[in-house]
Parts: sequence; C-alpha cells; structure tokens
Amino acid sequence: MAKNLLIVESPAKAKTIEGYLGKDFIVKSSYGHIRDLVKSEDAIDIAHNFEQKYEVPADKKQVVSELKKLAKESDVVWLASDEDREGEAISWHLFDTLNLKEENTRRIVFHEITKPAIMNAIENPRKIDYNLVNAQQARRVLDRLVGFELSPVLWKKVKPSLSAGRVQSVAVRLIVDREREINKFTSEAAFKIMAIFGTGKQAFKAELPERFAQQGDAEKFLNDCIGAAFNVRSLETKPAKRAPAAPFTTSTLQQEASRKLGYSVSRTMSVAQKLYELGYITYMRTDSVNLSDTALDAAAKEITSAYGEKYHQQRKYKTKSAGAQEAHEAIRPTYFNQHTIEGDSGEKRLYELIWKRAIASQMSEAQFEKTTAKISISTRKEDLVANGEVMRFDGFLKVYLESDDEEEDTQQDGENTMLPPLTKDQLLDLQEMLAIERFSRPSARYTEASLVKKLEELGIGRPSTYAPTISTIQNRGYVVKEEREGKQRKFRVLTLKGGSVTKEERTENTGAERNKLFPTDIGAVVNDFLVQHFKGIVDFNFTASVEKQFDEIAQGLKEWTAMLHDFYKPFHNDVQSTIETADKATGERDLGIHPENGSKVSVRIGRYGPFVQVGENASDDNKDYKPLYASLRTGQSIETITLEEALELFKLPKVVGEFEGKPMKVAIGRFGPYISHNSAFVSLPKEIDPLDVTEEQAIELIEAKRKKDAEKLIKAFDEDPTVKVLNGRWGPYIEFGKQNVKIPKDKDPLTLTFAECKTLADADAKAPKKGGKKFAKKK
Repeated sequence: MAKNLLIVESPAKAKTIEGYLGKDFIVKSSYGHIRDLVKSEDAIDIAHNFEQKYEVPADKKQVVSELKKLAKESDVVWLASDEDREGEAISWHLFDTLNLKEENTRRIVFHEITKPAIMNAIENPRKIDYNLVNAQQARRVLDRLVGFELSPVLWKKVKPSLSAGRVQSVAVRLIVDREREINKFTSEAAFKIMAIFGTGKQAFKAELPERFAQQGDAEKFLNDCIGAAFNVRSLETKPAKRAPAAPFTTSTLQQEASRKLGYSVSRTMSVAQKLYELGYITYMRTDSVNLSDTALDAAAKEITSAYGEKYHQQRKYKTKSAGAQEAHEAIRPTYFNQHTIEGDSGEKRLYELIWKRAIASQMSEAQFEKTTAKISISTRKEDLVANGEVMRFDGFLKVYLESDDEEEDTQQDGENTMLPPLTKDQLLDLQEMLAIERFSRPSARYTEASLVKKLEELGIGRPSTYAPTISTIQNRGYVVKEEREGKQRKFRVLTLKGGSVTKEERTENTGAERNKLFPTDIGAVVNDFLVQHFKGIVDFNFTASVEKQFDEIAQGLKEWTAMLHDFYKPFHNDVQSTIETADKATGERDLGIHPENGSKVSVRIGRYGPFVQVGENASDDNKDYKPLYASLRTGQSIETITLEEALELFKLPKVVGEFEGKPMKVAIGRFGPYISHNSAFVSLPKEIDPLDVTEEQAIELIEAKRKKDAEKLIKAFDEDPTVKVLNGRWGPYIEFGKQNVKIPKDKDPLTLTFAECKTLADADAKAPKKGGKKFAKKK
C-alpha cells in the first residue's frame, strides 16, 4: 500500500497529478465538498455561538468510506484542495470527517498543475489555515441564516416557493433599477452634421463638433454652406500610444469571454475549471493581476522568440481591488510556448484567449500618429473637424485587442482610419454634407459580463461567487436573459449635394437587445419588498462592508462569530416585525377604467404569474360578481403595460376557424399562446402574434404537429394505448403512462412486446433513483 494519500477536489485533477508523483503516492478525489449543513432548521445553533450541524450526503458516503479506509492505511495524508477559502474549508471538512491527526496530515496548495508546482508544494507543506476556514464558515452560515429566515417571509407576504439570498438580492436590485431607469428615460433628438470632402486622391469625413436641437437650425447651416469655400485652417499631428490590458482575473475573463466568444459566465467558469484541471492554465478563481517571476521570464522568452526583441516590454501589474483575496497569480497559461491545445473548440477558444491576453500584457505598446484637421467655412464661424489615425508600430496589437461593452455604441459615423495628405490653407472640394437626426440613449441593460463588472466595482461578491450569483438569479426566475426585437423608428436626413438641400425620412430599428438581463415581474416585486423592509440586505454599501469583514476574518483581524452576532440580531428583528406588520406585496397597479362597462382595470402578480383583472372581487353587496382575468404575454410587464394593451388580452381566447368539423381556438396559458383543437394543443411560435393567427396558419401548425408526433411514434399497443415506444431527444424510450423508461442497448425498439415494456417499466420503478436533495418539511 502507498505510504502517502493525496486528496484533491476533482477526479480530472487527480488523474493529472498522479502522473507526476511516484509509486509512494495514491491520489484520490473528494468530488468537491464531502459534507454540508443539515437541511433542517437546527443546522445552526445561534444560542451556542453559531455552532453548526453537518451531515455527509447520501451520494458522498461511499467516497468518505473509501477515503477513511485509505487514510488509515497511509503514513501521511496530503490535503490538496484548491487554494481559496472554499478549498481551505474543504480541507478542514476532510480533516474533521476522516478523523485525521495533525501529526500525519499536511496541507499543500498550488496554483498550476505542473510537475514543478506539485513537487514544490510537497516540499513546502503547511497546516490548515483556520482564518480562511472561518471566513468561509462565516459566509456559509450568514447566507444560510438569510435564506432560511427571509424565504418564509416571502412565502407569506409575496408568493409561495420564493427564496432570497444576500448577494443575489443585490444583483437583482441592480437589474431592476437599471430597467426602471430605461423605462423612465425620454430620448432627445439632435441633428449631427457630417461632411465628405475630396482632395483628388482620397475622400475623407469631417464633423461639426456641435449638434443642432432644431431641424430649422440644421437646415440653415446646410443652406449657408451652399457655394461656401472650405479650407484647412490648421493641422495638428501628434504621437499616441496604447498599452495592453493586465492579465485576466476571474472577473475580466468572464467579461472578455462574454464579449469575444459569447460565453455565459457559468460556461466560462466550467471550461476554465477543465483547463486548470488538465494542467493548461493557472487557478481560475483569482482577483490578482500579478504574474510570478517564472511566468515573466517564460513570457519574455516566448515573445522574443516568436516576434522579436522590440516586441517585449516587461510589466508588473498591481491589483486594484481593495478586497483582493489571497496572494494568487493572474490567470495565465502554464506554458507560454504552448499557443494552442488539444481539446474541443470551446476549450481551445478560451485557452487561446487566456494565452493572448497574458502574452500581450508583456508586449510593447502600440504606437500611432494622430492627425486632427480643422476646416473653416467661409460663410460660417464654426469649424468642421476631421480626425485620422495611422499605426506606426503594432506592438501588443499583433496578438490581442481588448473588447468593450459599448463597442457598437461608440462607433462614430465620421471616423477615418487615416487622412489623405493635407496642407494648411488647402482648398477642399465638398462632395456631400448631411444633417442626420440622432437620438440620445439610456444606459445599456446589463449583460452577464457587465453585471459582474458592476458587482466587482461595488465590492460585492468575490471570484468564487460571481458565476453562482448570476446562475441563481436566473434559476429563481427573478431575472431572464433573452433577446428582444427592437421597434422601427423614423429619423430625418437633410442632404446638401450639387448646390441644393433635399429632405427625406428614413427608418431604423432601435431598442433591439441580445443576451441582455431583464427583471421579471416577480423579481421586481420581491426587490421592492426587500428594499422596503430589509434595506440592509439590498444596500450596496452594507453588502460590500460584509464582504470586507469576510476579508478581515481571512486575515485574522476579526473574530468570525462576533461578526455574525453583529449582523444577526438586527436582521432577525426585521424578520419578526415584517411578518407581523407588512402588507402582502403583489405589485398591483391600476390601469384605468374599462371604456365599455366602467369597471376598474388593474394588473398584479398572482399565484401563477402576472395577470390583468377587470372588475373588483366579489363583495357582500354583490356576491355573484365574477371579475375577468387574463395572463400577460411574454415581453409584457406589470410596470409598463398600458390600459389599451391590457384590454387587447381579453380578445383571447378566440375561434379562428374550423378544421375537420371542429373549432380551432387560440388562447394563452401558463406556458404561452397555443391553439386548441379536438382536445389537442399546439404551441404558437414566438414570431406569430396570437391575435393575428389566421385559419390557414392554424391548420398548418396543427398538421405540422401531427406529422412531428407521427415521426416520434415507433410503436403503440392495443393492450394499453397509454404505453408507447417513442423517439426522444436522446434516442428511443418507452412511455408507460406517466413513466419514461430507458430501453437497454441489447433491445430493438421495433420488436418490443407489451409484456417486455411492462417488465422494463416495473424494473425501472423499483430501481433506486440517483441524486435529488431531500429537504426538511416547511414549518
């Protein structure tokens, strides 16, 4: 038996490390956390200094049993979980659960999975850092207390089955606040002047720095320019430099992978985790921009070899984040001479992005020559301005250019790549001048990447929490990430050409969104309830101060239970008073009076989502009265829906025609608009408005659904029509009533008998089910 047992978090990492260590080591995985707080309300004993009660989940009992056996048979146990606070806590849980002894337990950390890094860690072991463990415990306990105490308040005062978290609630507030800011924004129009000049060799653009608020002023400017002389009043040429961005932190990697590769935050972290475990990159949860001396030397060698000496410029970046955690390195490739890797396209693309960013950070500045020409107008006092830029040395741009969230918004119509040769007082030939109506825009909605950036700026969350926070607010239904079509908007264009000014009206699409975060109605209602009754939970400064206190605990500057006592007492008092005094929150909003029957029309959140109500609820005076209800459609919100839009909803359900002697009815249900026909239901595609469905479209959709269902059916049985062999997304399966049964590989779906299907269904029903968390009963 091996003398040493080394425990890591993941099996992929175990496999990589085992190849570096000799026969004296056995490397095993804990598969992440091996225990967690019990799910019941007695998980944390507040009266006894927040003492915790842990349990090993059913799916981890076999892992723990094997690790206990191996630990007893080994002389030394090496705890090699990740180097952040969560990793330290995992090591402590292993130490405690496996009943390890301090004298034969070693804690090691490394930020890259390479043989030198692993051997160096083995030579420099340490003990478990209980300051880091306590910081992680404080976060876990505080978040559990917030979740367990807030959720029942939301069940009672807003809607059943809701939940709330500390950092997640702040993230939702940011998105709700931004949406309201956009809804309140009033766009203002102004006319932008742009001229196109010719010099005989090359045309170029120039702009008027000022804009005209009124069309009349813009028109006068163009008319004044008829027959005017345009001369180069001044030319200014000056050098400019651009420096590369720092190597990636967790936050900047998530942002850039979103912009350049279109990855979600969770996908970025999943792929980065795999790259780390395979030994391709350094540890991916970090807020440091620092590179080790070894990495700096390796980068210098690769840059000099691949691009030449003049492309190398060593830089040491300093971490700006005030709450930066332990002294990690930035995310970088483990070997700079490895420009790409073996793997799927997702892994390759992320690795190459990390390699380019890290290598570019050690390259020379890009050098430019910027030219500004001011052009006089003989009939006006204003000057037009033309800008041009020429790259003199590409430097780091040979490898990499950082993207920007607002790239598409900042692109200017009047930008020139470069200007033609110009001289002072040169007379220019005006080819065309335009006055284009442009509109002011509100702040952009958050993407996952820009939300991470904002959270980091506010000091809320840490590298390990950004991705789970963003996944959680979407999974809870408080926020949706989606695309929304824009609206057509008309704008005016005045054109001076050939000595006369013409006017025309053009159309553009505005407000289209792609992969942006929108608050749902329930998200907005929950946010308002928390803002009203739990200001501390959703206050940006308070949440950032809690993160700072976790940092102080990690550094040994603060006692963790004292911090929890300071937080818990006022929070618990708020919970008690809210349960006793707060009104139920529905987000109700009166829209006006029904034009035909004079009833009140309102909108609010109900048990199954947002809906419009016409009329009051039944009263003692009128017990038989029944209000009318209609669900909101996708894309509609209780905060922005108008009376006219609400009344449109009551035009459904409607009969759009007959097919095979049976009516076809269009309606909206819990899962969106649909057509019902002869007890069958067909969902309407997103692009079809339920109010505009024609008889021909309805028939076409019904027949398409029947065709799809027929292709899905492999076999049916006379013995029981609810038993079918079907083609599914993952291959053939048996539908046995409400039970879906997998077909063994050695069985042919076409030849299955009813008896065989029943036998397989019975066996499947008796088989133990994998996964699934059991929660304590709600009190």
